[in-house]
Order: sequence, then C-alpha cells, then structure tokens
Amino acid sequence: MNTAYVALGANLGKPLDQLNQAITLVNKLSDTTVVAAASIYQSVAIGPGEQPDYLNSAAQIVTELNPSELLAALHAIEDDLGRVRTVHWGERTLDLDLLLYENYISTAPILTVPHPRMNGRNFVIYPLLEIAPTLVLPNGESIKTVAQKLVNKGIQRKNSFNPQRMQWIN
Repeated sequence: MNTAYVALGANLGKPLDQLNQAITLVNKLSDTTVVAAASIYQSVAIGPGEQPDYLNSAAQIVTELNPSELLAALHAIEDDLGRVRTVHWGERTLDLDLLLYENYISTAPILTVPHPRMNGRNFVIYPLLEIAPTLVLPNGESIKTVAQKLVNKGIQRKNSFNPQRMQWIN
C-alpha cells in the first residue's frame, strides 16, 4: 500500500456537505482507505473576482492505485459532485488535489507531484501538519518548517473530523 495526501476544498453550494460526500467517496475507491483527515479550515478565497470563503481540509490515504489512477479517480469524484471547470482558480463546488504520493516526483503537466503550490498555501499546509506532524516532503523539508514560514492570516480552524462517522461535524 502507498501513502498519499489529498487536499479537499469547496466554496460553492453547501461546502461542508460536499466535503463529507467527497471523503466518503475517496474512502470507497478501489483498494483505498482514508487513514486520517484534518479539521476543516475556513480560508479567504484565492482567485479572480469576489468569491465566498473556502472550506479546506486534507486527508491521508493508503492506496494500491498508482498516482495517475488516483488522480483520475479524484477528478471523477469532482465531476460526480458537480465540479465545472470554467475559470482557473475560480469558485468551485469541490476541489480534490493530489498533494503527495509517497516520495514520488512528477513534473508532467497532467500530474505534478508534489503539488507545485502547496508550500505557499496555509490552507493546505496547516491541515497536513495536523494529520502528519512528522511528515518530511520529498525535497527533505519538514512540514513543520514549511508551516513556520507561512502567515497565519485569513484562515480559521472550524469543524473536527469524526473518523467513526467518516465526516466532519459542526
């Protein structure tokens, strides 16, 4: 089994409901299990125009899927839950990003791992730090070191994850 980390985000519709549906669907993927999920973090949207705040989290999974298969499965979940890709960094019903897959590194346009912008985003790093405080990134940098470089602004910890129910609770 391979360990991977996935970022989850939503800011349209009912974001908490969509994140709960998404984590359930990730856990139902073939040969894949959600091991841990961070709390929900509310953050100010990055991107064009006025957008509602995002709800973000991260999940640690173990999977037999290879990185390309996992990414395709994550995109299928986004599509199943109504994601429409129109504006780059625009608002969305669901965003699932493959952040890390073991120590795998790929710079291919369709599959870039580690996620190229994760180290600069507190809404990605803080949830990762919560579920994997001893994580060392493929470049040798610890998640704690990356988190210390970020500004704790525009982000607030909200809902805790209930692993028995496989959902975030209010």
